[in-house]
Amino acid sequence: MKLDAALAARFAGIALGHVAREFPHKLDHVLNDAGDAQGPRDLHPVFFGSFDWHSCVHGWWLLLTLRRRYPNLAATIDPLAATTFTPDKLAVELAYLDRANSGGFERPYGWAWLLALHGTADGATQAALEPLARAFAARFAGFLPRATYPIRTGSHANNAFAAVLAHDWASVHDPALAAQIADRVIGWYGGDRDAQGWEPDGDAFLSPVLVEALAMSRVLGGSDFATWFDAFLPHAAARAPTALFTPAIPSDRSDGKIAHLDGLNFSRAWCWRELATKLSSTHPVFVVAHAAADGHIAASLDHVAGDYAGEHWLATFATLALLV
Repeated sequence: MKLDAALAARFAGIALGHVAREFPHKLDHVLNDAGDAQGPRDLHPVFFGSFDWHSCVHGWWLLLTLRRRYPNLAATIDPLAATTFTPDKLAVELAYLDRANSGGFERPYGWAWLLALHGTADGATQAALEPLARAFAARFAGFLPRATYPIRTGSHANNAFAAVLAHDWASVHDPALAAQIADRVIGWYGGDRDAQGWEPDGDAFLSPVLVEALAMSRVLGGSDFATWFDAFLPHAAARAPTALFTPAIPSDRSDGKIAHLDGLNFSRAWCWRELATKLSSTHPVFVVAHAAADGHIAASLDHVAGDYAGEHWLATFATLALLV
């Protein structure tokens, strides 16, 4: 299962339907006084759509990634991008970070997606995003030394997922930050062994086990990663822990938290495919990883759209999996 032109056009249409849709909206916003009670578009003139700030950021990541791979989509994406990523609007997004009590704004999930967006943008759009990307890179650099313990949840606070996206960006744009992330990831996870796979939790869209493995694959080379992986998931070739190989079944896709489970299926597929690329084709996990990825994608691909609870973000995670 791979992304093709027809599916890319479908995903682009979905994203164009929500990145500029202001309501409903869930703000990550601290009110310092009565004057701070403002709407999404006033607070975030670029990323006011898609139900929340981070989903709008990765909705744009999706659109710009698809545009890179399928230039025929430019005619539908470029006009909106041109009126969105303007210097004055991005200046408001940047100034928001200087507000009192904004230090925890979108940490770390939104930070990482903003870096990913900058990394997939090009030309004038990437240049316009540069100051915002550098501001979030500085936030990572300041936060990592204080992040004594990793957050291993299956949702937005997960440190491993943010480390993957941030390290991918930093490897190209900020080598010092890439080294800092690598050091922190090894400190967090380097000694982990025999993962139990007690997942999913009821609103997870990430596998704590698999995103940890993916983060380690970014910072350990070849045989070192294989050695770590074999100790971390020693029974993976036998499809154990079973949970990691079994797609989640959402009971109610109109419930925003339960709908996360479709995202879990896509993110597990992405992890399995990426991990397989880090292991040799003769490694005993290689074949089962690809099979697990296909099964997880098949379980949720028909549910990318239909209810806004999932529609405002699921195509991004499906694309992560389908691009590998």
